[in-house]
Amino acid sequence: MRNIGIVIIVIGVLMMIYTGFNYVTTEKVVDLGPIKINKEKDHPVQWSPIVGAILLAGGVVIIATGKK
Repeated sequence: MRNIGIVIIVIGVLMMIYTGFNYVTTEKVVDLGPIKINKEKDHPVQWSPIVGAILLAGGVVIIATGKK
């Protein structure tokens, strides 16, 4: 259980530091023989740092209550 608690703590800290990320997809708009027009679309993924704090606290609780 201690390893799981440590992993959850690390994920929680990372989620508090990095509150999101973006990924880009390419969408074909026009394809007429040699003429090709593509559109890049940005997709942001955001979360609250509170979620990271909750995971951090949960990891600490798991480590504190784990069997020895």
